[in-house]
Amino acid sequence: MSDLLPMMDRAVAAAFAAGREILDVYSRPIGVELKDDRSPLTEADKRAHAAIVETLAGTHLPVLSEEGKKRPPEQRQAWPRYWLVDPLDGTKEFIKRNGEFTVNIALMARDGAPIGALGSHRPVAGVLYVPAKDLLYLAWEGGGAFRLSSATTLEGKAAYELAAGAERLPLAHNRKTFTIVASRSHASPDTDAYIQRMEERHGRVETISMGSALKICLVAEGTADAYPRYAPTMEWDTAAGQAIAEAAGKSLIDVGTNAPMRYNKHDLLNPWFIVQ
Repeated sequence: MSDLLPMMDRAVAAAFAAGREILDVYSRPIGVELKDDRSPLTEADKRAHAAIVETLAGTHLPVLSEEGKKRPPEQRQAWPRYWLVDPLDGTKEFIKRNGEFTVNIALMARDGAPIGALGSHRPVAGVLYVPAKDLLYLAWEGGGAFRLSSATTLEGKAAYELAAGAERLPLAHNRKTFTIVASRSHASPDTDAYIQRMEERHGRVETISMGSALKICLVAEGTADAYPRYAPTMEWDTAAGQAIAEAAGKSLIDVGTNAPMRYNKHDLLNPWFIVQ
C-alpha cells in the first residue's frame, strides 16, 4: 500500500486534534453520562470523535468509531479499507484522572481470508496517543513501530519525520523477571490462572496494572512480556495496539483460534486474547 505514509500523517494529526479536545475537558470538572450498556461517556469522548472524523474526512475512507454510527456487517465488511477508532480509550481512567487513557486510530485492510462472521480485515497501520503524557506510538506495515515523547512539539511534521526522531520498538531492556501487564479495572479468574501458569514456567513473575490500550504498547516496547485479556474488549480497543505490536515483532493472538485477531466481525466484541 503505497499511500500508508500519507494515511499515517492524517492519523497522527487526528490523534493530536482529539488529544487537545480531551485535555480541554480534563482540565475542568468532568460530567459523566451512561450509555445503554452502562459504560461511561463524557464530553471528551464526543469532542474527540468529532475531531477525528473531521481530520480523517480528507482520506475519503469510512470511519468505524465507538462513538459513531453503527453499521450493519454486510455494509462494513464490503469496505476495502476503513478507519477503526476509539476516540477515548480508558474513559474510566479519564474519570479517575490517572492519565492512563489513549486515542486509538487504526487503518484496516482486507486480510485475504474468506469474509465471515469471524472477520474480514486486519490492522495495517496504527496510532496510539497518550494525551496526558504527550506520548505517541505509531506504526505501519513495512515501516516499523516507534515511541515518541513530547510528541506535540513536532506536530505538523510528516509521520516518517516523527519516526526518525523517535525510539524504535522494541526498546532494549535488561529485565530478568517475566513481566505481565494486566487490566486495572477487569481482573478475572482466567487472568489469575494465566499468571499462575507463567509462574510455574518462569519462576517469579512481576505484574503491572494499567488501564487502556497502553497495556498493548508496554508489550510492544518490551517493558512487559505478555498481556493476557480474559475480559470483554471491543475491536476499536485493540486494533491500533495490534498494528504497533506486530510492527515491533510481537503478536496479538485470539486464544480461541491461536491466530492473529481478525476484525470487522459480525459482532464487534473481541474474543479473549494474549499479546506476547
